[in-house]
Amino acid sequence: MRVLTFSSGRRAKWAVLVFWIGLVVVGSIFSGKFTSVQKNDVGTFLPKNAESTQAIELAKKFTPDVSSAVVVYERADGAVTADDRAVAAADSRRFAQLAHVTTPIVGPVVAKDGRAIELVVPIKSEGAGHTGSSEIETAVKEMRSILHSHPGVTTHVTGPAGYAADQANAFSGADKALLLLTVAIVVVILLLTYRSPVLWIAPLICVGVALVVAQATIYLFARYGGLTVKGDTQFILTVLVFGAGTDYALLLIARYREELRRHEDRHEAMAVALRHAGSAILASGVTLVLSMLCFLVAELNSTKSLGPAMAIGVASALAAMITLLPALLVILGRWVFWPVRPTFGSPQPAQRGPWTWIGRVVSRRPRTTWIGTSVVLGVLALGLIGFTADNMQLKDSFTSKPEAVTGEQAMVRHFPAGGGDPVQIIGSTGAAEPLRSAVAATPGITDVTAPVVKDGHVYLEGTLTAASNSNAAFATVDRLRDAVHAVPGAEAKVGGGNAIDLDYRRAAQHDRTLLVPLVLVVVGLIVGVLLRAFVAPLVLLGTVVLSFAAALGVSALTFQHIFGFAGADPQIPLWIFVFLIALGVDYNIFLMTRVHEESRVHGTRRGALRGLSATGGVITSAGIVLAGTFAALATLPLVFAAEIGFAVAFGVLLDTFVVRSVLVTALTYDIGRWMWWPSAMSREKEKTESDRKEELAPHSLARR
Repeated sequence: MRVLTFSSGRRAKWAVLVFWIGLVVVGSIFSGKFTSVQKNDVGTFLPKNAESTQAIELAKKFTPDVSSAVVVYERADGAVTADDRAVAAADSRRFAQLAHVTTPIVGPVVAKDGRAIELVVPIKSEGAGHTGSSEIETAVKEMRSILHSHPGVTTHVTGPAGYAADQANAFSGADKALLLLTVAIVVVILLLTYRSPVLWIAPLICVGVALVVAQATIYLFARYGGLTVKGDTQFILTVLVFGAGTDYALLLIARYREELRRHEDRHEAMAVALRHAGSAILASGVTLVLSMLCFLVAELNSTKSLGPAMAIGVASALAAMITLLPALLVILGRWVFWPVRPTFGSPQPAQRGPWTWIGRVVSRRPRTTWIGTSVVLGVLALGLIGFTADNMQLKDSFTSKPEAVTGEQAMVRHFPAGGGDPVQIIGSTGAAEPLRSAVAATPGITDVTAPVVKDGHVYLEGTLTAASNSNAAFATVDRLRDAVHAVPGAEAKVGGGNAIDLDYRRAAQHDRTLLVPLVLVVVGLIVGVLLRAFVAPLVLLGTVVLSFAAALGVSALTFQHIFGFAGADPQIPLWIFVFLIALGVDYNIFLMTRVHEESRVHGTRRGALRGLSATGGVITSAGIVLAGTFAALATLPLVFAAEIGFAVAFGVLLDTFVVRSVLVTALTYDIGRWMWWPSAMSREKEKTESDRKEELAPHSLARR
């Protein structure tokens, strides 16, 4: 505990402040380079033993590191003309002169219906893939500027490179906009919570410092430690650090203000606040960090690395809030609470707010309350029926309709839907003809290229008749793999964009199956150690799992019927689960540590009511802050971000206002002292019937 209260010391507070100033000065040098280490190529997300990953390595002998841009010319009023074909041919020559375009450019190819023309333009890029690089973004932008000057014909740039450029454009500038929006949300909520024009500045400074330190640390791990950083890492990191950090600040400040009324010396008041609230904050942060570190056993590299990145963010926020924030508050003194300063000896605010009233209502019929609440949450969870998180196509991944999407729609009207994104087959040289025959005979494959032989391997490509990233395309990849694996001596591998996405989907499903129970075990163990009980962790885990199911059920219905989203990314359920379980347990830790403290003096049932009354306001404020910061993700033009933002925000509010305040309180009151089994508290007798009547009286809920 002396370590926890170190920053409240008379001299130590200055040392802590100087340390953090030095840390943020050094960290700012590296945090500005955060985006330079991002990798958005889906191929880098997969494990090395995935078939598509092995195919990528083998294909490097035959093809340069390129991503294909599919250019579509469409004339709506009839067949394309000779002039249109000449324009397309001239464009092909102009494209070939661009810095990042390589040859050969395929086309111009006129569609069988005569109403469209297609060019396939290879763009070279280091680590090219489905989600872009600066070279791809630059080349596509230049191509579109050339094409948009043609009157009378509609043109589009789509294909893997077109999608890569549009995704990069969606991320461009969004980090700053999201940061400003998140800061605005936090400032408004803190102003409403504290009603002080000054106090909100201290936690905001600490959160900003924590974000800089987290970004710098992640950059160093990515640059020198092999950590994979995705484009969406920065967005999720921002809202998580701001949300979790502000939550920790709210809890600490609430207890500090309470202790300032009991202690004349503000250093002593902060030390007491850190001993009580600090332990809950520390347990909460450690729970979230260890939950994220569970992702180290994931199969997907993107998941394996995103977990530690988020753990670094939470650890930075936790460190800042239990060291820097206490030092700042003690340095600033009581005036920081102006205009309502908590003076020594002033009475504690009476606990007669809505949470006291809710506690009294729950205590009258606790069993009926928790059974009824559980049934309602179970009904909300029915929205999960039919919900799948494996049917998100690239064209459905945007909340708007960028050019790559309209271009793909135009392409499938006139050409094979898989054009520009072929499957790649690599096998042994001696099996060249049998492989080509097997590929050509596979349903769903057309336009098989002639075998190319090099260094003991043969390379072929085939065009899919189904749209890229569709279930039909994935089924074709499976059929193709079965066919080429059956060729004797071929040792064939099937790769290409659709094979990568199929392997990504299956790895995500594997990670979900592995990580969900692992996270539950880790969270349960931490809560058990904190509360020194076996029953309480099981009860709390049950409530947060039910809350997660209800939140995801409502979210699934909202995604489909209100937002009109076509599906969900395979990783969506896992990330929503981890955030809601870990963050939901956070609020239960905040509540139950106070209940545990009160139960030692007043018994479990009365302690449950006093704990709810004491923590209700601050936990509600914390929940609103966290929900607001995650809701900011919904402003990004990507379905992945919007779905995580809505689901986590709704789940946090559900947990804050229903699960923690009603369900957990009712269960604790009904179970009574057995919540703490097998600790000594479980053997202490509850109050008599007269005591139970007395605890319902408003005056019995006043702070001692």
